[in-house]
Amino acid sequence: MKTNGGSDAAKRNAGESAVEAVTDGMIVGLGTGSTAAHAIRALGRKVDAGLDIQGVTTSFQSRELAREAEIPLVELDEVVEIDVAIDGADQFSGPHLVKGGGAAHAREKVVDAAASRLLVVADPSKFAKQLDHPVPVEVLPAARRTVAADVRGLGGDPTLRDAERKDGPVVTDNGNIVLDCDFGRIGSPAELAEELSALPGVLEHGLFVGMADEVHVGSEDGVEVQEF
Repeated sequence: MKTNGGSDAAKRNAGESAVEAVTDGMIVGLGTGSTAAHAIRALGRKVDAGLDIQGVTTSFQSRELAREAEIPLVELDEVVEIDVAIDGADQFSGPHLVKGGGAAHAREKVVDAAASRLLVVADPSKFAKQLDHPVPVEVLPAARRTVAADVRGLGGDPTLRDAERKDGPVVTDNGNIVLDCDFGRIGSPAELAEELSALPGVLEHGLFVGMADEVHVGSEDGVEVQEF
């Protein structure tokens, strides 16, 4: 479930701001989404100007965009460490995030967690005093009904994410489906994250608890950088 919000200029400013942290020799995690796409394009321009980096992508979408930008790529299992990851968010509250609007949150979480620093790029519409965005949960197709029942037991309202312009559900890069689970205001993201991770049939969920090191919040006029 993709979220609409800030202007393209705000997203571009956020993406280009985070790219300033990237220097020669770095391994860079390349996130997914419209704001992260601006960062990938900006990195491509820097690579064209001589920046020496390698990228690790988080989705088919980010891989295709990075190839278009001619950023050298490596696979995650080919690197020991990622220096910095630049990724978007559907919602952020301090260092806590809800991600998964592009259904890529399983690989995003692996890449973002492997990075020494996670720089989140967002527009002001993604900010919340308290997380309340529906949490995407990637589920094995055969476990859809049991996971949905378990989510209801945790107080959530699960909705199967339907694909656009085709019949049937969204299918992730991993071949699974996504339940968007509305819990209302999330009082304890860490507790809910632990409960969702423990459900049989859940591959990954979109709560990224305490993972952001910086959030670059773009506006029409500039960027505010929040550090944690």
